[in-house]
Amino acid sequence: MDAFLTSTATVAIAEIGDKTQFLSLLLAARYRHKWSIIAGIFVATLLNHLVSAWFGQWLMTVIPPHIATYLVAACFIVVGLWVLFPDKIDDNEGKTVRRYGTFVATLVLFFVAEIGDKTQIATVVLGAQYNQVIAVTLGTTLGMMLANVPVVLLGERIMKVFPLSWARYAAAMIFITLGVLALIT
Repeated sequence: MDAFLTSTATVAIAEIGDKTQFLSLLLAARYRHKWSIIAGIFVATLLNHLVSAWFGQWLMTVIPPHIATYLVAACFIVVGLWVLFPDKIDDNEGKTVRRYGTFVATLVLFFVAEIGDKTQIATVVLGAQYNQVIAVTLGTTLGMMLANVPVVLLGERIMKVFPLSWARYAAAMIFITLGVLALIT
């Protein structure tokens, strides 16, 4: 349960201000099929994070435990610092939607946008830390949904009320704290 809850909270926080959250806003502003967008986000995240959590678990079989502890801690701290820098969305991502329909375009765009993204890196780290692929995958997927579904459904109203810079600082502090805790325990 700890792996699931930590994964959910970690990714929900890391996703604030992330490029995929802005992609959600872009898709919601352009298309009225909100549930197709949400379904695309869900499937893309589930697939991407399943592979990521498995990769993290596999890494721990090839890295000695004493090194793995420091590696996991360092990754959390690096992701914490990375959160402080806003992501930018690629202008070509919007063109894909017009070509393939809302669900398929969202699925492809989200899967590709997550490659090398901080939430994917966090999922790899969580998979390595907890060695529970299913719990981490389900938790990180729920975290993505918690961060993106409100953006799809409520869009710009949320962005006007929620102070994004404050959220980035809070997310950074949480990741850095997780890194320090990984070193201590």
